[in-house]
Amino acid sequence: MRKNFGVKPWFYPLPVLIIGTYDETGKADAMNAAWGGLYDANKIELCLNHGHKTTKNIQLKNEFTVSFGDAYHVAACDYVGIASGNNTPDKMERAGFTTIKSEFVDAPIINELPLVLECKFVRFTEEGNVIGEIVNINADEKILDENGNIDVTKLKPIAYEPVRNEYYVIGEKVGNAFSDGNTLK
Repeated sequence: MRKNFGVKPWFYPLPVLIIGTYDETGKADAMNAAWGGLYDANKIELCLNHGHKTTKNIQLKNEFTVSFGDAYHVAACDYVGIASGNNTPDKMERAGFTTIKSEFVDAPIINELPLVLECKFVRFTEEGNVIGEIVNINADEKILDENGNIDVTKLKPIAYEPVRNEYYVIGEKVGNAFSDGNTLK
C-alpha cells in the first residue's frame, strides 16, 4: 500500500550547502541552503531568497563558494542557516568558522569544511534562482583516498531530511554505478 502526500518540498537527498560570500567591506558571510544542485556538468543552481545577505553579496561580487556541510560541523552548518547575516554580523565567529580567500574567485573558503566548489555568478533564472559556473573544486587532503580522490566516507557529507527537519550523514556504499545494472542485461 502507498500513501499520497500531495505537493511538498521534499527531495532526497538534499545536500547541505554552505554558501560563502564577501560583503562590500570584505567581511566573510555564509548561509545554509538546502535547495540546490548541479545544473549542468560545470554549473550549480541555488534557490536563494533575494532578501538574504548572501544573495546581495553574490550580486555585488559576482562570485561565491559552495561548501558541503559535514557530520563534524552539524551545529555550525545549521547555525549559519538560522542566523541572518543581515542582523547577526558575527555569525561566522559564533559558528566557529574561519576562512581564507579563494585563489580562483573573490569569495571565502571555510577552513572547517573540507570540500568546496568555487563559483562565478552566471545569471538569475526566471524564477530567481542563482546559476553559478564551477571554476574549481578545492578539497582538504584529509578527505582524499590513497589515489588522491575524494573519499565520501572521510568527507561524511550531511543531507537535510525535509519531513522531520533532521540531518543525516551519507557514506555507506551500497553498489557500483554504471556497473551493477549490467547484471540485469
